[in-house]
Amino acid sequence: MFIFNTIAIFVSILIFLFGSRFYRNKIPCGSPLTTILKVLLAASVKSCSSASSSNAVVHLAISPSKSGPVRPLHLHVLLDGPAPQAQLTNSLRCLNRAADEKPDHKLLECTVQQVEDVKIVLKMLPIFACTIMLNCCLAQLSTFSVQQAASMNTKNRKPKTSLPVFPVVFIMILAPIYDHLIIPFARKATKSEMGVTHLQRIGVGLVLSIVAMAVAALVEIKRKGVAEHTGLLDSKETLPITFLWIALQYLFLGSADLFTLAGLLEYFFTEAPASMRSLATSLSWASLAMGYYLSSVIVSIVSSITWSSGNTPWLRGERINRYKLDYFYWLMCVLSAANFLHYLFWEMRYKYTSTGSRS
Repeated sequence: MFIFNTIAIFVSILIFLFGSRFYRNKIPCGSPLTTILKVLLAASVKSCSSASSSNAVVHLAISPSKSGPVRPLHLHVLLDGPAPQAQLTNSLRCLNRAADEKPDHKLLECTVQQVEDVKIVLKMLPIFACTIMLNCCLAQLSTFSVQQAASMNTKNRKPKTSLPVFPVVFIMILAPIYDHLIIPFARKATKSEMGVTHLQRIGVGLVLSIVAMAVAALVEIKRKGVAEHTGLLDSKETLPITFLWIALQYLFLGSADLFTLAGLLEYFFTEAPASMRSLATSLSWASLAMGYYLSSVIVSIVSSITWSSGNTPWLRGERINRYKLDYFYWLMCVLSAANFLHYLFWEMRYKYTSTGSRS
């Protein structure tokens, strides 16, 4: 088995090296993080040093008059073609001070375009934060779900190696259904080009994660019921119940991952400004990493609290049959529901910056 993986990786490296000379690499022109930090620092310094004078300048920039000064655009903006001059908006007005024509230091000089780009990225952060809980639920697929399947009956003696196949298979089946059935139907129903907006896709994924945790809790209740009925709570023998029951939560979480990850990537790519696009798209993978870290924190907190309370610990014991995984899954379901309500709060207040996302 491993020899095929080694050969596949070796062939992929050769293909990558062969095609590298045909790649078109764009030369980096600065870090988005540097721009964000510069705008935040410039706004903070300006608000502390000269609040009164900066307010007057900001007011002129937001509501320009005929005699008001016109801020020049950068050379690369002029070369890209005719475009309307960037103007400061009323959202996140505290950052408008960074665009003052008289900065406290030359290194803190910021253009209006840079300030507005930073505003867009900051508005996207709440949406990004709401997807962390989904990835926290996905982390359970490689932890407790594997232990559950190991205690259940299966023709394959090593279910741990076959379980990761389920979400991949489900995504491979659902992806063409989503593209060729769901999206065309949504376009006809909504009479829009996109059919389903990016934020709606993310919301559907979050709802499916709630359903997945509820299904996981119900499957665990059934699994423990079989263990109690057969008297195998403290036995090392496998339970007379197929491990394919675990595949149900993989189905819903795989579907949730399909909707949320695809929607999140498209959302970042279309909404983020061109100078911040690489940073924005990387946030989707940062959400995955933070979700797994959050899962470890939640498991540690739950284990400590339930262990110190004197009752039966939820996630500790010699046998998984003595765990209270159903309680833990219900807890994850409640947290996911609260996270979805938090997501709705920001989703209803978000205003798209791109025309294609709005339609």
